[in-house]
Amino acid sequence: MSDFEQLTRQIGQKAKKAAQITANLSTEVKNQILLNTAEAILSSKGLLQAENLKDLEAAHKKGMSSAFIDRLTLSDKVINSMVKGLKEVAQLPDPVGEVTHMWRRPNDLQVGRIRIPLGVILMIYESRPNVTIDAAALCLKAGNAVILRGGSDALHSNLALAGILHASLEKFGVTPHAVQVVPTTQREALTHLLKLNELIDLVIPRGGEGLIRFVAENSRIPVLKHYKGVCHVFVDASADLEMAERICFNAKVQRPGVCNAMEGLLVHEAIAPAFLPRMAQAFKEAGVTMLGCEKSCAISSEIQPAADTDWGTEFLSLKLVIRVVKDMEEAMAYIARYGSNHTEAIVTQNYANAQRFLREVDASLVLVNASTRFNDGGELGLGAEIGISTSKLHAYGPMGLEELTTTKFIAYGNGQIRQ
Repeated sequence: MSDFEQLTRQIGQKAKKAAQITANLSTEVKNQILLNTAEAILSSKGLLQAENLKDLEAAHKKGMSSAFIDRLTLSDKVINSMVKGLKEVAQLPDPVGEVTHMWRRPNDLQVGRIRIPLGVILMIYESRPNVTIDAAALCLKAGNAVILRGGSDALHSNLALAGILHASLEKFGVTPHAVQVVPTTQREALTHLLKLNELIDLVIPRGGEGLIRFVAENSRIPVLKHYKGVCHVFVDASADLEMAERICFNAKVQRPGVCNAMEGLLVHEAIAPAFLPRMAQAFKEAGVTMLGCEKSCAISSEIQPAADTDWGTEFLSLKLVIRVVKDMEEAMAYIARYGSNHTEAIVTQNYANAQRFLREVDASLVLVNASTRFNDGGELGLGAEIGISTSKLHAYGPMGLEELTTTKFIAYGNGQIRQ
């Protein structure tokens, strides 16, 4: 047995034992751990940012992109967001033990379903150290143990955050093995982790498409997948143009390096001559590169011709594609071909079109007259999210507390036997 195989098996065994403890923690204890962690993060901000600076300096030396640096940075805003997320999760109802349904059989047997933790969750992510806190908070509140395998670029940040989590767990008498950060980022260790199907119940990869495909192809454990976020906004013929401009600008510009940013703008041909010039001007002023179809290029000289490979691309930067479509049918066909089941939006004043778009477009979140940036656990009221699933088993969309549990059947009898 190699050193990596031995290390990962020990991590898995410790997590399995810890999951038996976390599954039975009271709501009060779980909330106290979360709130104590929030206080400790604030009081340790200087230490955290000093460790994060080591990761940032290394990333700059490697010439990493601005979007990558943005995701890696533990700014005051990100730290405050982590603290807010911990407090929000502490305030959320505890899903564990909830009886979701009960019914009585003809033989007087009462049958129901009760919500229980999934068990041990392996979280694999890249450059976002805030995921360490988000994932740990949600997994713990849902009664799970979690193994956190971050990327090499954030190792100092992740280990510092893990230290704070361990101190909070131990303060309330809970084993620190409930939240473990894998101390190595070697690919061989990840490969061994993905084989521990007898110890780990679910794998959630969060990062680039290459990472997620590697996990999906090498795992013996069920995987919740989120390959990429190719999100679109369709501006319908009846759209309020001022509203459409605000929504599209926010969807692309507010934070372009994240998975729920708009990557493609679809505009109905009836309003394209009125809408595209004003939209293109706003995008130009924000430094957005616009790549479009022949019709869109003819309407605005600010739009450059798109290559065939541009359609369906997740740019994660101030760049997008624009296509003029003849109707909603063409817009939905485009989304079906180039979308990634992540987030799709329509801007329209036509109720029938809005309802049809909601019903027929296949994405984890479909919006009417709102920015794609709302596909986020916090924005949708779930508290901090562990990720966004674009596969449908067993969750679709942002994964909050309930998505980190499952249900088992229970039955109350009074002596019934099967005939």
